[in-house]
Amino acid sequence: MGAGAAVELTAGERTVRLSSPDRVLFPERGFTKRDVAEYFIAVGGGILRALRDRPTTLERYPESIEGEHFYQKRAPKNLPDWTPTATIAFPSGRTADEMCPTEVAAVVWAAQYGTLTFHPWPVRRDDLDHPDELRLDLDPQPGTDYADAVRAAHELRDLLDGFGLRGWPKTSGGRGIHVFVPITPRWTFTEVRRAAITCGRALERRMPDAVTTAWWKEERGERIFVDYNQTARDRTIASAYSVRARPHAPVSAPLSWDELDDAVPRDFDVATMPERFARLGDVHRDMDEHAFSLDAVLEQADRDERDHGHGDLPYPPEYPKMPGEPKRVQPSRARHDD
Repeated sequence: MGAGAAVELTAGERTVRLSSPDRVLFPERGFTKRDVAEYFIAVGGGILRALRDRPTTLERYPESIEGEHFYQKRAPKNLPDWTPTATIAFPSGRTADEMCPTEVAAVVWAAQYGTLTFHPWPVRRDDLDHPDELRLDLDPQPGTDYADAVRAAHELRDLLDGFGLRGWPKTSGGRGIHVFVPITPRWTFTEVRRAAITCGRALERRMPDAVTTAWWKEERGERIFVDYNQTARDRTIASAYSVRARPHAPVSAPLSWDELDDAVPRDFDVATMPERFARLGDVHRDMDEHAFSLDAVLEQADRDERDHGHGDLPYPPEYPKMPGEPKRVQPSRARHDD
């Protein structure tokens, strides 16, 4: 009811049909499916930079953010023939063909089916086993907030500089901060995850009362959690410019380091980001011009293991047991079992 007749929107050199354009996806703000599609067109150059040639999972809300939603990993059967796919392998050994956007029209096409958030793999379709991004997720735990994540991010920036790396920060769309480091696609998922653990541990040593790498929630306390498992195979982070399914329709906003202290995540949403993009463009536009080495980080990982016995950390529960992984049981249960 009230969804309106279909319309056609121009996205790049293509025309994309949008059915039920007046369907309200964000009741609190009144944003419709058409509003979301036009938002993606307005920031098209930015979101395409974040998604280009990457296998991408779609987070879909067909009716509204108050209705049912699901993550679509396999490319829909009606995917346009002008959008390529790539066959990705899950830790279970199963495979799936995922869409790999190469033009803004693919993003708008996905919005037609209620896609709000895009979850790209950190690989390109021409090399599916070697990530070209190190993604560091600073996740505020209960009792902490965005300001705490900002402080951790600034310290992380200095830490990365010591490893010869440069990160590009963005809001998560919530209280957290993501820092992406473009890297040469030389290392496996396991090695990149090890690099993320090493960065997390180094940050934890610098800020022991404010940062943690503890996988088990009961051990994290009121600290920023460096979610190293977001670098494990088949774990993804919402792309820059993705819309998040929260009542005020926030978006994951790329920022410059100079903006980080004054940024207010709620200021970046479906209504405000197009004006910012028109004024500043994609502030992460130069990411693809860089590709850093993880050698220094992995050398630190070797030292951590040799000198301090710091080996691997637990994987997510749905993963098969990995070589060298510690016992995957929460500490309180382990003590009880003993």
